[in-house]
Amino acid sequence: MQIHLRKVTVNKYKSIQKPQVVEIDPAITTIVGMNESGKTSFLQAIAKTNYFNDDPDYKFDTTQDYPRNELVDFENGTEEVEIIKCNYEISDEFLKQIESEIGKGVFTDKNFSYSCFYKKTTNVVDNITANQKKYLEIKSQSSVLSKETRESISKLNSLNDVAAIAAAEGDTDLATFKADINKIIESGKGWNNTLAHHIFKTLIKPKMPKFWYFDEYYNLGGKVNINEIDNGDEKNKTAKALFELARIKPEEILSSSDYERFIALLEASSNKITSEIFKYWTTNKNLDIDFRIQEIPNKQGQKEKYLDIRVRSQRHKISLPLDRRSKGFNWFFSFIIWFSKIQADKSSDYVLLLDEPGLSLHASAQADLLRFIEDLSKKYQIVFTTHSPFMVDSNHLNRVRTCLETDEGTIISDTIQEKDPNTLFPLQAALGYDIAQNLFISKNNLLVEGPSDLIYLTAISNILEVEKRTGLKENITIVPVGGLDKVATFISLLRGSKLNVVCLLDSFTDPKGKQRVDDLIRYKIIKEKNIRFFDEFSNNGKKTADIEDLFTKDEYLKLFNLAFAGEYSEVKLADLDSTIDTILKQIANKIGKDRFNHYRPANKLNQLGVDKSFFSATALDNFEKMFAEINKLF
Repeated sequence: MQIHLRKVTVNKYKSIQKPQVVEIDPAITTIVGMNESGKTSFLQAIAKTNYFNDDPDYKFDTTQDYPRNELVDFENGTEEVEIIKCNYEISDEFLKQIESEIGKGVFTDKNFSYSCFYKKTTNVVDNITANQKKYLEIKSQSSVLSKETRESISKLNSLNDVAAIAAAEGDTDLATFKADINKIIESGKGWNNTLAHHIFKTLIKPKMPKFWYFDEYYNLGGKVNINEIDNGDEKNKTAKALFELARIKPEEILSSSDYERFIALLEASSNKITSEIFKYWTTNKNLDIDFRIQEIPNKQGQKEKYLDIRVRSQRHKISLPLDRRSKGFNWFFSFIIWFSKIQADKSSDYVLLLDEPGLSLHASAQADLLRFIEDLSKKYQIVFTTHSPFMVDSNHLNRVRTCLETDEGTIISDTIQEKDPNTLFPLQAALGYDIAQNLFISKNNLLVEGPSDLIYLTAISNILEVEKRTGLKENITIVPVGGLDKVATFISLLRGSKLNVVCLLDSFTDPKGKQRVDDLIRYKIIKEKNIRFFDEFSNNGKKTADIEDLFTKDEYLKLFNLAFAGEYSEVKLADLDSTIDTILKQIANKIGKDRFNHYRPANKLNQLGVDKSFFSATALDNFEKMFAEINKLF
């Protein structure tokens, strides 16, 4: 883009009662807030400063736009209000183009503002300046003028003084020079610096980005009344865009009885649109668009022509009207049709203002839409509103602005509003979702019960690898699920993400937990061989085992006593009741507790930073055998 929108200040516009200053990101700005918080008002105020077509709905109107509770006083008073100030930045490339037109050093301002008011009939541009002396010097060099006249011009500081220069011998181009300067003066009346106005009017304003607003209201219906398509009704705007895209004039259909050519043109356009959709619409790629033109009698018995837009499922061999397919697909289809008007304009830059885009989309489809928006931002600046956590990119929280409704009107902030949990919720949810997704950073996931399992497996695997023995493969991620009761849920969730899953678990003591896992096996959600238990690799002689039973009892007691030194008396091997299944239960029995913190011995092992000498050959063999089996499963 040649000119970027960098900041917007909105005041006294609908629910915005006090000046709201909002920084606009060069790529994407996300306005997050609840319904009725003022997000739409903010977008529409921006759109009305330079809308992409001459639409009466996108003109400022005091009656419709000024805050109602102050409207009477404002209309009967003399006060003027600056509704919106847009601060722009000119790109380096465009600045060079301007210099090539008017001369180097004449115009150097990269930033300017453009303001709209309620009572003023013209908009106000600020911070556009030009060096008139430099301009006169450069222009005189390209004209055939006498040395005397050049010297006179070099002493001038304003274009207005050029008219007073008297002609001298050799001033072949003086009349033309004066006429050109006078044109600039006439066009810039009312400006202190007429040259600056000339530069803005002829070079900058045509390149200012246009604004394009889109919301759910522009969705196509399943049936479009061709007789009414040109009646100016907003609901027909997207349908009209479809006809324009297909190069069809509605009156051509109305005066014809052979519709094959029109259907062919519509289908050609539709094929282009659907191919664009399916770059991003991963939910269902088995859809086609069909068009039919029908004649249907109205209440007066007169036949009216309708365009019937149907979506055909290749999988199910049926078609339904567009408005009876998913709202998400309808939104995408309608958006790209309406957006085609923008893409067809190769001479202008655009800022896209999207109001609650993809609100009806499934969460995964909203992720597709975010990807689509990210790609669009390479060519267009985008500002969109949302209250969906799935439309917040947690990798770019710096792009987020919060919108909050208060007793004093809408508040839009570049910082996250800590005092309003409802406004904050989409951001919290987006972060939580991202954290959950990033727990599973590998395609291959080994589910274990808790963090102590993670520590033991990681520590022993590292020791074995140092000794050139078999450890856990590097491409396997250990995922603690937070307890045996959560295993079945995690298996289901990870399977939905198309990830490889293996479980390494303590022996089941809870029949309900075992039943849930057995059900997953029976319904083929996970293979039976992918659920392994520590008792398979322990030599404690019992049918049940925890990971701690892969160590010898002496080794684990050493860790326990170090971890709980001063809290419990030292537990010795002779203190343990070997008739009890696992060493954890044996220790708990000795210290008179139902359960102790299993994490603390594991954490102590981590703190000690031990090597192979700390462990017996039996323990290392147990772990190595287990790692070899787990590796095979992936």
